Amino acid sequence: MAMLSFEEKYRVRGGTLIGGDLFDFWVGPLYVGFFGVTTLFFASLGTLLIVWAAALGPTWNIWRINIAPPDLSYGLGFAPLAEGGLWQLITICAIGAFCSWALRQVEIARKLGMGLHVPFAFSFAILAYVVLVVVRPILLGAWGHGFPYGILSHLDWVSNTGYQYLHFHYNPAHMLAITFFFTNALALGMHGSLILSAANPRKGETVKSAEQENAYFRDAIGYSIGTLGIHRLGLFLAISASFWSAVCILISGPFWSRGWPEWWSWWLNLPIWAH
Repeated sequence: MAMLSFEEKYRVRGGTLIGGDLFDFWVGPLYVGFFGVTTLFFASLGTLLIVWAAALGPTWNIWRINIAPPDLSYGLGFAPLAEGGLWQLITICAIGAFCSWALRQVEIARKLGMGLHVPFAFSFAILAYVVLVVVRPILLGAWGHGFPYGILSHLDWVSNTGYQYLHFHYNPAHMLAITFFFTNALALGMHGSLILSAANPRKGETVKSAEQENAYFRDAIGYSIGTLGIHRLGLFLAISASFWSAVCILISGPFWSRGWPEWWSWWLNLPIWAH
């Protein structure tokens, strides 16, 4: 079915989550919807607040702009705009934009008769962000435990947090997150390269099919997960990476405040090592 004739079938009223037919239309190829409007509102306002906060700083160097959260002395209260209040407002706008975008994805999926896999997967990325800037700071008692907005300042925060717990890579949840991140990159890298190699045969040969793709992996590693299976695996790996990355930072501080190598003393104290 041609794309244009298909669009006639799904570009119809209905399927929205709120507001009835409010903003239920397209601008060119882009669906708007109620949550498209709220996404634009929060994203625009947040961007303007970022520019305002950058203007208060000492530099316009894109690498060194730093929008820091409130000082720990403010606890969980509101801080003056120039002393972390802008960070709080930017965080609210970011959460509003991310959640609005996910809900817009839900409406598009409903119109297409698709499953909600895309917004479900995106929600795990939102979860990781909310854990960092909302959940963990609340558990620690101050918004100042959130990360700053800025390129180098954010990297410094990551580095300092790692050193705060000595060797952060000893965090078991961090181990799982990194494993899932790397495995996801490996699995989808292998998948993408296989598709390209099948679709771009040597000169004079025909484009290969799924049978050849499956045969390649059966010959190479003894098993082929299949064309649908690799996408399910990629979704699982990506979601798992986001989930465990949220867990690894959530338990650092609220539930474990010492160095992570010390956590593994339970392993060394097992009775099997006594003899």
